[in-house]
Amino acid sequence: MLSGLALLLLVCLHVHAQGRPRSQSLGCDEYLGSGKAVDRCGVCGGDNTTCRLVSGDYRHSLSKIGYHRIVEIPEGARKINVTEMMKSRNYLALRSRSGTSIINGNWAVDRPGKYEGGGTVFTYRRPNEISSTAGESFLAEGPTNEILDVYMIFQQPNPGVHYEYIIPSEKPVPPQHPDHRPEEKAGHDGHEQQENSTSGRNPPRRPDNQVPVVQPPRREREYNWKMTGATECSASCGKGFRYPTFHCVRRLNHIQVSDGLCDSSSRPAQQEEACNLQPCPAFWDIGEWSECSKTCGLGMQHRQVLCRQVYANRSLNVHASRCRHLERPETASTCQLKICSEWQVRSDWTACSAPCGLGQRSREVHCVSNVGDFVLDEECNMNLRPADVENCDMGPCAKSWFYTEWANKCSAECGMGVRSRGVLCLNNHISSLPLEGCGSERPADSQVCNSGPCENAIEWFTGPWSQCSAECGPGSQQRSVVCLMKSDEGFTLMPPYECSSLDRPLSQQSCNLKVCGAKWYHTDWSSCSKTCEGGFRVREVRCLSDDTLSSEGCDEQLRPAAREDCSPEPCTPHVDENCRDQYFNCNVVVQARLCVYDYYKTTCCASCSRMAHKQTVRRGRS
Repeated sequence: MLSGLALLLLVCLHVHAQGRPRSQSLGCDEYLGSGKAVDRCGVCGGDNTTCRLVSGDYRHSLSKIGYHRIVEIPEGARKINVTEMMKSRNYLALRSRSGTSIINGNWAVDRPGKYEGGGTVFTYRRPNEISSTAGESFLAEGPTNEILDVYMIFQQPNPGVHYEYIIPSEKPVPPQHPDHRPEEKAGHDGHEQQENSTSGRNPPRRPDNQVPVVQPPRREREYNWKMTGATECSASCGKGFRYPTFHCVRRLNHIQVSDGLCDSSSRPAQQEEACNLQPCPAFWDIGEWSECSKTCGLGMQHRQVLCRQVYANRSLNVHASRCRHLERPETASTCQLKICSEWQVRSDWTACSAPCGLGQRSREVHCVSNVGDFVLDEECNMNLRPADVENCDMGPCAKSWFYTEWANKCSAECGMGVRSRGVLCLNNHISSLPLEGCGSERPADSQVCNSGPCENAIEWFTGPWSQCSAECGPGSQQRSVVCLMKSDEGFTLMPPYECSSLDRPLSQQSCNLKVCGAKWYHTDWSSCSKTCEGGFRVREVRCLSDDTLSSEGCDEQLRPAAREDCSPEPCTPHVDENCRDQYFNCNVVVQARLCVYDYYKTTCCASCSRMAHKQTVRRGRS
């Protein structure tokens, strides 16, 4: 038989062992022995072979501002990581299936920090530096005890969200306590088993021949844990948290000693306590500057400035009047990414293209970058481009008749003859214009001369050359050639054979005043494409040089039209006086499309004819 003291000690040890929850007091090492640990998916002593990594990227394009669900985190998930791929004005939000908001719910943006939900603690991060390009994120170790939904508060194009978490591929087997007997039905925890053992139920019967094992009396503990204070509040306002601090002390005199002397498994759990619940002062939450409105030169950029206040560890938008004690940051600012390229005149005006009258002159104009390089004209403001071609007026041209001295020799060796001189119309250079360009009073280019008495001499006499038949290019000119007999009494016209013994002068010669250059040539107009209701006709237009080869030297402004409208008069159907409607309601026949039948086509002739004409015109236009 056991002594009363030993029996009492055994009961106390049994109650102490059965009365504490295994999930709190007994670690994975205490269940399975020394050296065992929980793997990544929560299996005691596991080797991560039952873990399954789930990851993906959410890149869908969104259009409606507000909350959009992007991914579901299942129950039992661990190592949760949801991160924006690039910084944006969007926000991530987290909510349970029961509708409880955990992060950034109800259109309120929370401050970065730790938030409890779904059976775990989420760390919410949101970089706020202007120079940072990292997006916001939240992470949790897990495991979750319910399904959670991740949302995006959409405000600008989605840069992409990466998510990943670990779940067990099969249900892990819970660790067994060493004193657990398979044939016994274990309760939910140690407390429930203790209640069962003291509620009148008989424990499993021990065989009569089994000697009861009595634990040796436990020595009184020399050291134990004592609360010595609390940590500082995690926030100075807007609700923070603090935790009690425990130190190992000597039991008899409560002197603090090394924590290693106390049993780590019996260290009390830290219970958080809310503190500094008063709202924080309102502050200006400054967003990031937008892109500059111009790629060069002076532009504008804007940013969002909101008055916010932290209360109950949540950052809320409040009325701007609460921030009146602070200077409001600027929401707009000038910006300049680089100096714009500018127009520069790189040469003086050339000489006028005409020595007199109207001509043109030009100069070099380039678009120059801020480092002095020539760049495309599109990089400069085309509205400010200086002119590089302009008209010039060299004053009125001097148009006058110029002539040479009279020839010394008379055309006749005896009697009356003719002598000549050169006559030209000059316009600072030999004119290509007709002689009338210098006026109609052209000086004489020949005059009568007398070489003395003649004794019936027969000679060829010539008249002046006519003007060239072409203003430019090859032409011809003629003159009169007659056979005359000179005598003192005058000239007598003789038959040409009388002068056959003399060399007959030319009566025709070729001439070429100037080169024509390239000119526009065209064919006759084709027939009109329609006889009425407006058609068009065409002709072929070519630029040809003097040798009738294709050229690009013609002035495009003088190019003859290659197409023109024709036959604008409306088409009028042939009116047959015998084609009349015999009934007043023939419009109903047209609407019912009965004109295809000969009877109605005759009795409603006028209405059916008008309808047929409209359909023909409509097909012609299409």
